[in-house]
Amino acid sequence: MTLHATDLLTFGGSACLVLAYQIYLGWRTRTDPASSAQDIMLAARAAWVASVMRERRDILAVQTLRNSTMSASFMASTAVLLIIGVLTLSAQGDKLSGTWHALNFLGQTSTEMWMFKLLMMLFDLLFAFFSFAMAVRIFHHIGYLINVPLDKAVEATQIRQVVAHINRAGTYYRIGMRAYYFTVPLLFWLFGPTWMLGATLAMLYFMFHLDRAPKRDTDLMG
Repeated sequence: MTLHATDLLTFGGSACLVLAYQIYLGWRTRTDPASSAQDIMLAARAAWVASVMRERRDILAVQTLRNSTMSASFMASTAVLLIIGVLTLSAQGDKLSGTWHALNFLGQTSTEMWMFKLLMMLFDLLFAFFSFAMAVRIFHHIGYLINVPLDKAVEATQIRQVVAHINRAGTYYRIGMRAYYFTVPLLFWLFGPTWMLGATLAMLYFMFHLDRAPKRDTDLMG
């Protein structure tokens, strides 16, 4: 265990950094919703659903949901291909581990640690696959819900239910993308723990700017 301490501590530190960022993102969204791209998308989806259902824009709904379903299906299919690639790579671990560890200055170069790294990458890709698969499932259900004629007595309730479903699908899609992002540090981990730590910091920098809402007019004028 002590021989693998550097790799394991780096992996734990990387995971903690990602978790800390997600906690910070949730706090920032609660304190200033307008600063979060996710919060803006939640509001945009709610407005879109209300407009489509009240104005009976069925064709627009079908086209938009088809695009969302195709996007989630593509990402799920890509995850399956990557899973197959990782499994293929694991079968050749004894031949490739030495080559990949040429730049490994601190971590272990044993075959066991190499297999553990691939296993973590495999779990991450499986998590991404199931997230995208759940998004596809919910988008499929929304296709039926959004075309149900509105009942004036429960119109607001019907719209809220569809909004809740479409935002849930969006959440699963976002989780799948986050899992994809984390494959980058896991991939660099194959080269060594220092590479993983650097890739994690670069990924968080990228995500910080990705999660920020576009600058508001007041910001641009100021």
